[in-house]
Amino acid sequence: MTDRFMQAARCPTDELSLTNCAVINEKEQQFEQHVTVRNVAHMYVFTLKTHPSVNAGTIAFSLPQRKWAGLSIGQEVKVTNYKFDKSKQCISTMTVEIDFLQKKSVDSNPYDSDNMANEFIQHFNNQAFSIGQQLVFSFNDKLFGLLIKDIEAMDPSILKGEQNSGKKPKIEIGLLLGNSQVIFEKSESSSMTLVGKAKTRESRQSIISPDWNFERMGIGGLDREFSDIFRRAFASRVFPTDIVEQMGCKHVKGILLYGPPGCGKTLMARQIGTMLKAREPKIVNGPEILNKYVGESEANVRKLFADAEDEQKRLGANSGLHIIIFDEIDAICKQRGSMAGSTGVHDTVVNQLLSKIDGVEQLNNILVIGMTNRPDLIDDALLRPGRLEVKMEIGLPDEKGRVQILQIHTAKMRQNDLLTADVDVKELAVETKNYSGAELEGLVRAAQSTAMNRLIKASNTVEVNLETAEKLQVTRHDFMGALNNDVKPAFGTNQEDYATYIMNGIIRWGDPVSAVLEDGELLVQQTKNSERTPLVSVLLEGPPNSGKTALAAKISEDSQFPFIKICSPDKMIGHSEIAKCQAIKKIFEDAYKSQLSCVVVDDIERLLDYVPIGPRFSNMVLQALLVLLKKTPPKGRKLLIIGTTSRKDVLQEMEMLDAFSTTIHIPNISSGEQLVEALELLGSFQDVERASIAEAVRGKNLWIGIKKLLMLIEMSVQMDPGSRVKKFLTLLKDEGALGSDKFI
Repeated sequence: MTDRFMQAARCPTDELSLTNCAVINEKEQQFEQHVTVRNVAHMYVFTLKTHPSVNAGTIAFSLPQRKWAGLSIGQEVKVTNYKFDKSKQCISTMTVEIDFLQKKSVDSNPYDSDNMANEFIQHFNNQAFSIGQQLVFSFNDKLFGLLIKDIEAMDPSILKGEQNSGKKPKIEIGLLLGNSQVIFEKSESSSMTLVGKAKTRESRQSIISPDWNFERMGIGGLDREFSDIFRRAFASRVFPTDIVEQMGCKHVKGILLYGPPGCGKTLMARQIGTMLKAREPKIVNGPEILNKYVGESEANVRKLFADAEDEQKRLGANSGLHIIIFDEIDAICKQRGSMAGSTGVHDTVVNQLLSKIDGVEQLNNILVIGMTNRPDLIDDALLRPGRLEVKMEIGLPDEKGRVQILQIHTAKMRQNDLLTADVDVKELAVETKNYSGAELEGLVRAAQSTAMNRLIKASNTVEVNLETAEKLQVTRHDFMGALNNDVKPAFGTNQEDYATYIMNGIIRWGDPVSAVLEDGELLVQQTKNSERTPLVSVLLEGPPNSGKTALAAKISEDSQFPFIKICSPDKMIGHSEIAKCQAIKKIFEDAYKSQLSCVVVDDIERLLDYVPIGPRFSNMVLQALLVLLKKTPPKGRKLLIIGTTSRKDVLQEMEMLDAFSTTIHIPNISSGEQLVEALELLGSFQDVERASIAEAVRGKNLWIGIKKLLMLIEMSVQMDPGSRVKKFLTLLKDEGALGSDKFI
């Protein structure tokens, strides 16, 4: 039997009267958590508590409850169980009018409505509220009288994971949840001072609103990452707690954000804190935790979790969410046992952190966000489910992301008409391949400073020309200047790098050169377009000085890939074997961070320290290269590798040829016609001189690399005009390139 007539009574203690619950005897077991109390014609919904001092057959109410429901002591009321419809009666937003309970306690101190709302939700979580209801609320050791003015229900589509319709239905009776929003408004006659966001409806954001304004938060290009994090880490916190408990679902306690520097990891973590109705996040830099005194580092970790532990003990499931953000988490969470000769402080800090996040005494009211550029350094135990289980790569933004980021950073200039019409954000996004968010912000700053610099008078003192300062506008020319001269991407194309290899251009002395460039273009297109071959590698092999490196540099330049890097032996002079392996590995790891990359591995036998005497080579570098040449890049990334060598036979013996997808032979100039063609393209000799050289080489065997030919020509043209041809032909003979069948 759920209906029962009972007598209204006075609340037994002041403490119980502050709970906003009706109180019955613990033996009245037919009643559930919420009941309706019918008084003659009206029905009121109350949340129940039990207490042994209440007599059986009576139901106790506080004075504000009796006033609201029009009840008198000893009055008979009909009490019935009440069940909430969770799809329609969960409170999204509740507006509460507040004033001091007693006139003598009035003061002029400001009261933070955000803290008040957090306390209110923790104190009255999972309770029934009705429009017009009166209750007493204790905050900062003061009593306040509250009146419920307005209740809006959650849009049920949010709980189903559908798109928010934007309409929030009004309801008379609702159930307050941990993620409901409480807005305090002081009554008209009150002299109370309210501060904080919760005092106004518009400026408050809730976890359950899926339409966050990313641009207003200053975040661009991370929409997919945010939705993934929301799905994994916060979906369970949106649902009512009892539904989550029925599913046996545990909240995610940790997120690891990793990726290249400047891509928005710290910004994202900071905004996660502001998006959620949580305490102000605690942001800790990894190295700040460490302390030279024994036990202090572990104590620092314990202090971070102390507030969350204390609140969980006091409030249990009603505790608010505590966010702890570790920047540069790799500084304190390195693999245990990896630091030889250390004092073991790092290991004990990792142990302490592990036990706090997911130890014997579990905390369910924390979210730990770790950030690092080096996820490979972090201890494996920290990355298992239950700890930092959501691992999210915050990579370089794509073109759509770069448009968003540039719009964010140019928004104020656009509003104030400080951008000229020729500045096209989409054009800039196309030009800034592989730029991180921080580098795009730097680009905008550089363009602004270029524009400002135009208005500075160049006199004895540095002055701003005030007449023209008001007409200041940032132009496309300023952005292009910043793009070409000021801001270069860390993971990008270093033009000076490959420009030195092709400073004399590509001399198309015959069909073999055109064939190599055409094959190179085919391989570039295969890398771009093929879904089956994300890794394409080609070896350009041929005799010394035949222009292999120049052709490799030309193919890579023409590819227009956002990341081009040349792995060259001249940058590794004096490196030990280990240092050389690490340098090569870093080039490949950087390449994996870009969506399209090209790595030129130049002069492979030099990288391997090969010499024919001995024979001697570096097996460690060989093994590293063999692994890296065959390693498929991560999903969604594509890599073209171009290798060059003059000793194909040596690479064959080392079983390296099989590591390349294909091999292209680069020949030397082998006929008089090809030599004359090269001379014509270079234009160093006069027509008469070229005719004389053509006559001398006609029908002769030739074998000379284009690079060597260039050197001989430049040496010859330093002579007097009458002696140049003779000198050139002499040099050709001396080099064994003319009239010899040595290489034929």
